[in-house]
Amino acid sequence: MDENEWLADRFEEHRTHLRAVAYRMLGSLTEADDAVQDTWLRLSRSGLDEVENLGGWLTTIVARVCFNMLRSRNIRREESLGVHLPDPVVTQEGQLQPEDEALRADSVGLALLVVLDTLAPAERIAFVLHDMFKLPFKEIAPMVGRTPAAARQLASRARLRVKGAEMPVPDPDLARQREIVNAFFLAARGGDFEALVAVLHPDVALRIDAGAGRPTASMVIHGATAVGRQARSGLRAWFTRPDVHLRPALVNGTAGVVVTMDGQPLTVMGFTVTEDKIIGIDAIADPERVRRIVATVISSD
Repeated sequence: MDENEWLADRFEEHRTHLRAVAYRMLGSLTEADDAVQDTWLRLSRSGLDEVENLGGWLTTIVARVCFNMLRSRNIRREESLGVHLPDPVVTQEGQLQPEDEALRADSVGLALLVVLDTLAPAERIAFVLHDMFKLPFKEIAPMVGRTPAAARQLASRARLRVKGAEMPVPDPDLARQREIVNAFFLAARGGDFEALVAVLHPDVALRIDAGAGRPTASMVIHGATAVGRQARSGLRAWFTRPDVHLRPALVNGTAGVVVTMDGQPLTVMGFTVTEDKIIGIDAIADPERVRRIVATVISSD
């Protein structure tokens, strides 16, 4: 084995961890993979001559790459008025891969990623690295250009935002989650408004991200009555088409569906079910983005 192969093997030992770190920081699977690839390129150029702790060194590099990506992203989004949802991890039920298990840990629910998306880049980096990966602030500080005390304050502010969001905890029974989601779609298919409202939590929130090309189709709707009306009108149009199918899937570890038309992925929907009621529905309805997100699920059939 030559030196490049040996180096590549050492890097592969850390890839799953690095991808999990980058996903929590960026909320985008594509960007996370780009950050990991950039980290590999930096390692391949520099080698290990002056690296004592490879895992720590790689984590530092991927964090710095993510920090730069977050700052660049924030500049691009300043003029964006649409709803943005992070990329979910979509897998077939019962077929989670090890890397997906790492990404769908309790701390990586889609609701948390939505909150993390509202943080300033330095706050997000400090919070993710310290609270999720237990890095000390003296190591985080140089990444964000602050003192350890200032980095601690960044993480503290982020922690308050996360706690203040009061994110619901999904029911642990996946089979029961699926029953509730199936009842939701059955009611929508039949146009049964009362049955729809019956499975929705009074404080339910529906978030639809239709992408930059259709900003007027993106929306956030609150309350069982309003969400029920939107579901009855919006989903019934799907069910009138024989080429539209709902494919059960896990979306960040909870019950969800991939909607396909003519076999092509159209929309991915994730549901948060708590106390046998749907309290959150997150839908990405940008077909190009959805195809990328669910590529491994669709291709594995």
